Amino acid sequence: MSDKSTCKFACSGNQERRQPMSLGSSDDNRTESAFTSKLTPAADICVGLAILSVVLLSVSGNGLVLVICYRRRKKMVGSELLCVNLAVVDFFCCVCFYPLSIMSSFNHAWLGENITCVYYGLGCYIFGLCSMFTVAAISVTRYLKTCNSFFYVWLDGANLRIMCAVIWLVATLWSSFPLFGWGDYVPEPYGLSCTVAWKGYHTSAKDAFYVICSFACFTLVPVLLIVVSQCQTLYKVSRFSDTLSARGISNNLRRTEKRLSVMFFCISLGFVIAWAPYAIVSFLFIFHKGDWYMAPEGFVFPALFAKSSHIYNPFIYFYFNKTFQRELRCLHLSLCSKLGGNRVGVHVDAVPQPPFPIHIQLHERGRVKKPKTQDRTHSESKSKSEVQCTSDNGVIGRPVYTCWGSTSKNSSNILNTKPAKHCLPVSI
Repeated sequence: MSDKSTCKFACSGNQERRQPMSLGSSDDNRTESAFTSKLTPAADICVGLAILSVVLLSVSGNGLVLVICYRRRKKMVGSELLCVNLAVVDFFCCVCFYPLSIMSSFNHAWLGENITCVYYGLGCYIFGLCSMFTVAAISVTRYLKTCNSFFYVWLDGANLRIMCAVIWLVATLWSSFPLFGWGDYVPEPYGLSCTVAWKGYHTSAKDAFYVICSFACFTLVPVLLIVVSQCQTLYKVSRFSDTLSARGISNNLRRTEKRLSVMFFCISLGFVIAWAPYAIVSFLFIFHKGDWYMAPEGFVFPALFAKSSHIYNPFIYFYFNKTFQRELRCLHLSLCSKLGGNRVGVHVDAVPQPPFPIHIQLHERGRVKKPKTQDRTHSESKSKSEVQCTSDNGVIGRPVYTCWGSTSKNSSNILNTKPAKHCLPVSI
């Protein structure tokens, strides 16, 4: 009996010692499975290519916007700072974070596991909040300018810079709460991206508070501000435009203001439409206690559609804003001139040139000293095509016109003078 009891005690002890090991291995397996793609390999490649196309279009478009804004930085008005801030958010979000998701898609598993997951989730949430707050600030600013000009006077360049700094500060502080135990950053259900742990609503009171505030204060309130402000602004501008049209008054300023209002309305509406499916899916995910309530593909499409919000803002700028169109043409011409060297925009036909210079008789615009009789007799014996203007004829410091195709000692001055009737003035 004692041997049997000893054996039972030893066996039970071995089972108790093996139990923590089995729990630890199950946690490791669960962690590894969370960072593994739930999609097929072909779907992973398609997701990676889709995000890569978003990155290329966003970097090229928003980079062009930043270059144009830098070129006209001395002419920018205060309200354009918010557009610059939005372009900065879209540009650096695609440069700093999305490449990690692209490489993970081609790897069919998340790279770096927990460390890179926190980095990706934190960065994307910061830039997402900055983008939402910036669009809300643009909407409110347009509303104040159109409907309440008294408060708009205070929104000068310095105050708007402070507003941009506050946007970044608030977004960074709220996004850093999961680093201190309020919420968490976990992989998406399909395993190729990371976000806030929306299901933390069921784990603890702190996580539930963070999730509810994230939706109520940092998603719902900005969206309501965007929708109400833009609708009021567009209604006010349209009503004022119709009033002037009924009176037969045509004003360029009215058309410009209406065009800008439509531009900002499209920016705000596009942002809300792009992020609405992802917000709805994440919100429903909060109150579902089960592990799955939707196929992994159901999370992929809202996430990719939300990433498309980085693309179309530059196209909206260039379509509605004539200033951007003009600056884009100037940038294109300057780049063409730099790539082509010190060329002048003169088209020369491919005509074989004679082996010696061609001299054509040209007239001087000023008073010319009458030559002597012997000089006149000598000049009449020459052909008209061989007359040359020199300082001996009394033409000193007078503008003389030489043909583009001729070669003379002063041909270097041709490019610096104003053309007149296919000829350029040169002072001798």
